[in-house]
Amino acid sequence: MKFFPQERVALFIDGANLYATARALGFDIDYKRLLELFSGKANLIRSFYYTALIEDQDYSPIRPLVDWLDYNGYTMVTKPTKEFTDATGRRKIKGNMDIELAIDMMEMAQHLDHVVLFSGDGDFRRLVEAVQRKGVRVTVVSTVRSQPAMIADELRRQADLFIDITDLQEDIERAMRRDHPRTRPQVAADEEVYDDEPLDDEADEEEEDEGEDEDEDYYESQPA
Repeated sequence: MKFFPQERVALFIDGANLYATARALGFDIDYKRLLELFSGKANLIRSFYYTALIEDQDYSPIRPLVDWLDYNGYTMVTKPTKEFTDATGRRKIKGNMDIELAIDMMEMAQHLDHVVLFSGDGDFRRLVEAVQRKGVRVTVVSTVRSQPAMIADELRRQADLFIDITDLQEDIERAMRRDHPRTRPQVAADEEVYDDEPLDDEADEEEEDEGEDEDEDYYESQPA
């Protein structure tokens, strides 16, 4: 990674996109280790994490992760999801955080030397270009080693530096412990949670073929 000790850096994490990327690669992220990794490389000013929350549930499946991040060095940016019914009558829940991330990055640009964007969403290409015009370097973290690749080609080309997250896996992977089983958030079979990001549909289809239920992973809780 091309970082300098004195440069001011901020992380902008597209939560749903990063989760989908890690899931496609088959590992879980230890957010404490991720923060320590970048804190040791440069002057880390802020770490933003963006996610939408389902507010009408008695228990939000990603609330443990959100709370843990909030208490452990991350600036949480959340908003309620929006519910609608598509043309087929299927209930869908949508939560897109692109606008919030873009506004924060533009506002922070004047205080930064280097931005690290954890997302492969091609919609961010123009945002990256705008921040670069302000004299800020932009590194994008995603992967081309999944099938299909999780990063849009136009975003990768625009970035000053692209880091494949598999190159960071050794430093940021969360080791599973027997006393901390995986949390599998549940979504009703007639619902779909999405945010316009690439999903690991092939993995979901394989699970259904093996007789798994139709519930879809969205996020996992992070141990304190």
